[in-house]
Amino acid sequence: MNLHTLLLEREAAGRPVTVGLIGAGKFGTMFLSQARLTRGLHVVAVADLNVERARSQLATAGWPAEQFAASLLGDAVKQRMTHVLADAQAVIAHPGIEVIVEATGIPEAGIVHALKAIEHGKHIVMVNVEADALAGPLLVRKAKSAGVVYSLAWGDQPALICEHVDWARACGFKVIAAGKGTRYEPHYHQSNPDNVWDILDKYLNISDRNSINPKMFNSFVDGTKSGIEMTAVCNATGLIPQSEGLGFPPATRFELADVCKPKSAGGVLDGEGVTEVTSSVYRDGKDVPHHLALGTYVVIEGETEYARRCFKEYAMLSDKSGRFAALYRPIHMIGLELGISVASAALRKEPTGAPTGFRSDVVATAKRDLKKSEMLDGEGGFCVWGKQTPAERSLDEGMLPLGLAQNVKLKRDVKEGERLKWSDVEYDPRDAAVQVRREMEAAFGRRNERAS
Repeated sequence: MNLHTLLLEREAAGRPVTVGLIGAGKFGTMFLSQARLTRGLHVVAVADLNVERARSQLATAGWPAEQFAASLLGDAVKQRMTHVLADAQAVIAHPGIEVIVEATGIPEAGIVHALKAIEHGKHIVMVNVEADALAGPLLVRKAKSAGVVYSLAWGDQPALICEHVDWARACGFKVIAAGKGTRYEPHYHQSNPDNVWDILDKYLNISDRNSINPKMFNSFVDGTKSGIEMTAVCNATGLIPQSEGLGFPPATRFELADVCKPKSAGGVLDGEGVTEVTSSVYRDGKDVPHHLALGTYVVIEGETEYARRCFKEYAMLSDKSGRFAALYRPIHMIGLELGISVASAALRKEPTGAPTGFRSDVVATAKRDLKKSEMLDGEGGFCVWGKQTPAERSLDEGMLPLGLAQNVKLKRDVKEGERLKWSDVEYDPRDAAVQVRREMEAAFGRRNERAS
C-alpha cells in the first residue's frame, strides 16, 4: 500500500521511474493519459510504427505538444520530455529507460520485444497478453535469470484476477473458481470482422466505425480473448482449465457462488480450482440483470462452519448452501490503472501477476469449414477462434496455438469446431515466435504442478 510514497521518493530524488511504451493503441493511450499526471513517473519514449498516430494519441490523452517534442531519446531523459519514434529496438536499448511496456497486441512482436528488454536488463510489463499466452512461462523464466521483472498488466483483467486469487489464498481460503464476465452467445464463435457489427450494435453506441479495429473487437466477441486471458490466469496462479475450456454460463453477480462451483455441489464446473467466464446474456438472447460483463471475480469455500457463519454475518455473496461465497470487482479500467504494474516492477521488483508454469493453452479452432490451401488470419479473423485447452492435452495432441495461426496455409480441410494441429499448417520453423514457443514446450515438458 505504499507505491505512491515510493514514487514520491523517486520524484524528490530527481530520479523518476523511466518508461518506454511500445504501441500507442487504446491501452497505451489510456496509460499515457494518467502517466503524465503521476509524480515519480516519466514516459521517456513512445514507439509506434505509425508515428503520426502516436502523436495524435498523445494529444488525445491531454499531452501538451511541447511535452512530446524531444527530438532525441537522450534529450527526453535529460529534459523530462518524451520522444516519439518508430524504432522500438532503440527504446529498449536506451540505458535511461527502466521499464518497457509492451502494448502492441501482436504475439510475435511481444515476444521479440520482451526478449530484447530482458537482454538489456529492463523490466517488462506485458500488456500483450497474446504473447503471454503463447510463451509467457518461458519469458518469465528468462527474466528471472536476468534479474528483471516480467509482469502482467494491472488494469487488464488477468492481473486483477490474480490479485483476487492471491487475496483468497493469503486469507487461508480455498479457491474454487476465478474469472471474469463477458457478453457471450454460442453463435458468437462464428463471428467475423464483417458481421461483428450485428452484435456490437446491440450493446455499444459506436457512432464512428472507423474509430475501432473490427478484427480486434471481434476477438473479444468470438470467445478468443476470454480464452487468452483465462490462460494467462491459469499459468500465473496454478488454477487449471476445465476439460473443455470455458462454458460461459449466464450469471448475475449475485449468483456467482451458486453457478461457479463444482457440478457435484450443484454448480456448472468440472471441479474446483478452475477458471470460468460468465455471460451477460441468457441462451435465449435476453440480457442478464446485474451482470459482470466488465468485472472480475473469485469464488471461495468456507471450510469450517464458523467461516460459513461469518459469510452470512458479513453479507458475503454466498451460494444457497452457505458453503461458497464470491467476491467481485465490477469493472476494470485497463490502461488507466497500468501505472500500478510499472511502479511495482520498478520499485518493489514485484510483478502484478506472472506465469509460474504452463497449465493452459489457447488453441486455434475452426469457425467454419475450412478448405485446404486457405490462409489463416489469426485472432479475431474469419477462420479461427481461440479455445482454452489444458496445456497437457494441447502438447500431447500437437495442437496449434492460436498465436501462430496467422498467415499460415492449411494443408488439409478442417471441419467447423475442430481444433487445429501443428501438422495441419505450413509454418516456418525459423520464425521467431515458433522457435520461442517450441523452446517453451521443451522447457516445461508435459506436466506442471498446480500451485496450492
